[in-house]
Amino acid sequence: MNYIAYKENILYCEDIPLSELAEEYGTPLYVYSKNQILEKYRSFISGLGNVKYQVCYALKANANHHILQLLATEGAGADVVSAGELYLALKAGFSPDKIVFAGVGKREDEIEFALKQNIFSFNVESVSELHTISRVALRMGKKARISLRINPDIDAQSHPYITTGLQSSKFGIEASKAIEVYTYAATLSSLELVGIHTHIGSQITKVEPFIETANYIVGLIGKLREAGINLTHIDFGGGFGVQYINAVLHEALPQEETSNTIVPAPAEFLAAVLPILQTTGCSIWIEPGRSIIADAGVLITRVISTKENALKKFVIIDSGMNDLLRPSLYQAYHQIVPLSINTYETEKVDVVGPICESTDFFARDRLLAKSNTGDYLAVLTTGAYGFVLSSNYNGRPRPAEILVNGDRVRVIRPRQMMGELE
Repeated sequence: MNYIAYKENILYCEDIPLSELAEEYGTPLYVYSKNQILEKYRSFISGLGNVKYQVCYALKANANHHILQLLATEGAGADVVSAGELYLALKAGFSPDKIVFAGVGKREDEIEFALKQNIFSFNVESVSELHTISRVALRMGKKARISLRINPDIDAQSHPYITTGLQSSKFGIEASKAIEVYTYAATLSSLELVGIHTHIGSQITKVEPFIETANYIVGLIGKLREAGINLTHIDFGGGFGVQYINAVLHEALPQEETSNTIVPAPAEFLAAVLPILQTTGCSIWIEPGRSIIADAGVLITRVISTKENALKKFVIIDSGMNDLLRPSLYQAYHQIVPLSINTYETEKVDVVGPICESTDFFARDRLLAKSNTGDYLAVLTTGAYGFVLSSNYNGRPRPAEILVNGDRVRVIRPRQMMGELE
């Protein structure tokens, strides 16, 4: 079910018209659907069936404390990439034995902090990191559980900036050296070698790259067992795509023409790889972030003005790249729709923000419903990599965050005030 949708001509989040939230709390404003988050998380649980599993939410997608608490209460684990994220996960109530620590550059103080918390494991990115974790664990008199992140050189068929499984990527240990590094890691007395980790990219919209990765993992585990190295844990990573294009439909809205209109649901991704991975007998951990939170969020903004030149029409809004960086960072697409539909007229425009940068845009040459000064717009599918990437650039306070549950509204982060800028 899509909890952010039109009811007749009014865009709602669950039972609340988004225009009411805009009027009461101001703009820019992030709004999240509690029940959309829960439904997406539970879809992974049901998709995993009876296998021994753990779903670890990737905090980098959205680290709001109240959202983290919601998922921790559901029994989720956490995928963290810094000591700060580990702190946030623990503060929100995630159990340490359900936390994995990833990331290509872990400092010694971060490793020490994680070992003190007795997290489940580190996903190790290199031989030098093996040495560092081993050294810290030895100094502390502890044994660190580890999985090796192997880079299988598989194309995720996603944007180059969020593709992480190719040989040219900074992430992971290259596949050709996997057995050599596993053999070496098994000799380090302060390490407990428990598994294998892969993560080939983000916003993957086809099952084929995942199937290829699963087959690679099964083959590698078989070779390792022949070499006397018995792993019990597969961390398959995340990267499951979500629907950005035509996320919300209405007869008055122009639809984007695309060859890949429907992104597989979590259950479809899992159904493609579980039969392969289960043959190993290992427990299976996954790390969804975007696919749990992205389509549960919307960024509400207001049209400040419009202007035209000889080439274009610009719709200038009160939200900028400091609030939502993805379009400026790598031309990410977000559907933009009116909160109230009162015309069937459309126009081709650039939607831009107030930041003093040419890259401060949300859409270019986009056919949208016609809007006027003062209208409210919704930038959809912004629950992931939205607020978490926000900044105070140009001296702009960060927006508020709202969580909607049915007809109830909760401020889960107040709007930053001017006096809080430093």
